[in-house]
Amino acid sequence: MPRFIDNDDNTITDTKTGLIWTKNTIAKDVEHEAAEKAVADLDGNWRLPTIEELRELIDYTKLRPAIDTEAFPDTESDWYWTSTPVAEYEDAARWVVYFSLGHVGDYYRDDYACVRAVRAGQ
Repeated sequence: MPRFIDNDDNTITDTKTGLIWTKNTIAKDVEHEAAEKAVADLDGNWRLPTIEELRELIDYTKLRPAIDTEAFPDTESDWYWTSTPVAEYEDAARWVVYFSLGHVGDYYRDDYACVRAVRAGQ
């Protein structure tokens, strides 16, 4: 069984985690508040992923972007928001994943990054 299954509705099921992802990047170059709004505007129980969930999509055998581009063809080689706060910054920063090289870092909430949404599998 392949790791990622295209559900033919612009979503991808991750068979390893059971999570369902948006196939496409739903917003680009937005602050964290706008990322949360973009996810809230989707139909269904979509949310921003945690850092642990988003890191699961990194494929270190690939670069620019470091992700399975057959499953996620429009992934930007850029930073992507998560919902996970950076402890030492309290509510001012969130963890982000850099899909160009598969790095993890932190951004202040008024920085700009891309958005991919996730929800629980059915």
